[in-house]
Amino acid sequence: MSTDSAIKFKPYTHHTIKAAPQWGKIPQDLQETVSVVSRVLPFRVNPYVMDELINWDNIPDDPIYRLTFPHREMLHAAEYEALRELVLVQQDESKIETMVRDIRMRMNPHPAGQMTHNVPYLDGRPLSGLQHKYRETVLFFPKAGQSCHAYCTFCFRWPQFVGMDELKFDAQDASDLVEYLKRHPDVTDVLITGGDPLVMNTRALAGYIEPLLAPELAHVQNIRIGTKSVAYWPQRFVSDKDADDLLRLFERVIDSGRNLALMGHYNHPAELRTAIAQKAVRRIVGTGATLRMQAPVIRHISEDPKGWAELWTTGVKLGAIPYYMFVERDTGPSHYFELPLARAYEIFQAAYQQVSGLARTVRGPSMSAHPGKVVVDGIVTLGGEKVFALQFLQARNADWVRRPFYAKFDSQATWFDQLVPAFGQEKFFFQEKSSWSERSSLERHLPLLALKRSLEPQATPADIC
Repeated sequence: MSTDSAIKFKPYTHHTIKAAPQWGKIPQDLQETVSVVSRVLPFRVNPYVMDELINWDNIPDDPIYRLTFPHREMLHAAEYEALRELVLVQQDESKIETMVRDIRMRMNPHPAGQMTHNVPYLDGRPLSGLQHKYRETVLFFPKAGQSCHAYCTFCFRWPQFVGMDELKFDAQDASDLVEYLKRHPDVTDVLITGGDPLVMNTRALAGYIEPLLAPELAHVQNIRIGTKSVAYWPQRFVSDKDADDLLRLFERVIDSGRNLALMGHYNHPAELRTAIAQKAVRRIVGTGATLRMQAPVIRHISEDPKGWAELWTTGVKLGAIPYYMFVERDTGPSHYFELPLARAYEIFQAAYQQVSGLARTVRGPSMSAHPGKVVVDGIVTLGGEKVFALQFLQARNADWVRRPFYAKFDSQATWFDQLVPAFGQEKFFFQEKSSWSERSSLERHLPLLALKRSLEPQATPADIC
């Protein structure tokens, strides 16, 4: 089919996937897996992904199939068998609901202090649709943008999509955001995220963006939009009925003197091979906006350095900017997707060696951990000890940024909290009492909730940042 035609978006969920033309191509055991696992983790796909991106002769090993369809191994074996019995045999919705909730809660639904350390306050009131972890950047979650054109099976934002309201971040409108920004002139960047804000129509999206262009918010220099639509529904920028209106919105942001950056999530080079995906990139950068490419390195999907090199090189050719290779976060079915840090570094290094300087804007492999974004800068031997060379690319305390530190090499470690200091040190520098200038930094820049464990019990939330 021609993907440049004005096809309409149609999502398939676990309720409707059997109506998709490709359902009959899926073996019965994989159909069963979809029925069972999609009760725990979100599942959504669309005709473009199914028609253009998945090679149905190579399932379940096709990387885009693994990226969008649930897999049995995403649950522990005992969990899968018990849930299968409830879903396919007993069909007891009450028991299913209880078990599904238990599984979700053991999956670390909000890692890195998102619910406890990143939520800002306004006049003593928590702002559920905002996060403020780093001094310069506020994350904003518009309520109308808390879904995606298709869901990634590894997504660390999965709690936004499973119908558990207590796990969601969302804001009804931009009023709290605007007031918060007025009081925090040190914020230069607003990241509008989700879900995917570009599931909204242009008029709804403009209702969130245009208030940020007010003269009194001139300190907000960069407006970012986190989106997977560039890969899963490039029609949003080309043939949707308000695609041109969307591009005009981008131009209004640029004309206001701000930078508009689309943080495009590309997990595999197949997502940038289609003509319409490439046309979408050209149309975006043609407005004056920038498109930055980022994604985690994931087992089963993106372990080939040649794939990363192709993705970055193609992006640069089209005008996009390679930005981050992340490490899969410790949430959801991370046991299925995670790679040892040593392996992640090998993949990054091998891919980096294959591209020109224009693509070497990319950084990684980077972990978005509790204290900040930690990059594995190398694996070296110092003083006779093999170590990971690490540094913060961003941190809760700005004084930590770009300060080298070292962890003992561990060939099996997959996340930052599994690492221990090298050279006989008991703690990393940012864990030492003497380095708790973090507290003063956080008191200046983040809500008091972030410090609740270190404050006296009688302390109460206040609007500090």
